[in-house]
Amino acid sequence: MIGKEKIQELVCIHTEGTGLFLVDIHVSPSNSIRVLADSKEGITLEECMQLSRAIESSLDREVEDFNLEVSSPGLSEPLKVIPQYEKNIGREVEIISDEGEKIRGRLTELTGKGVIIEELVKIKGEKKKPEIKPVNRELCFDSIKTAKIVITFK
Repeated sequence: MIGKEKIQELVCIHTEGTGLFLVDIHVSPSNSIRVLADSKEGITLEECMQLSRAIESSLDREVEDFNLEVSSPGLSEPLKVIPQYEKNIGREVEIISDEGEKIRGRLTELTGKGVIIEELVKIKGEKKKPEIKPVNRELCFDSIKTAKIVITFK
């Protein structure tokens, strides 16, 4: 079986200095390899093809057969690495914490340890109707179970 570490090393060699970053690698027991990569501007089909060729040319099908797929993570995939969070500042996200709490709001900033989310919260005022106000909430990366971009059609 082809090791995940070997694929990671090949991806890092090829993406160094290009603006591309590795998001995730899946290697199945049957050597089906799936590489997810991205960049701040988004990864193009041409960049995926170049990365695929670079990985494929470094592996020997005579030694071990494999299936290789290189793509962008897509909107339905959770955020996994810090550059993905940086890329999506200003967008609405839905985060599930390690405790199972669902937090939805606008990703406004990255800190050294996590993210700041602007949540819209109902606050009871002097009037009978509660007001909806933005509240900043800081979350550590360690406390985030999953984080996904909320797709809106505005």
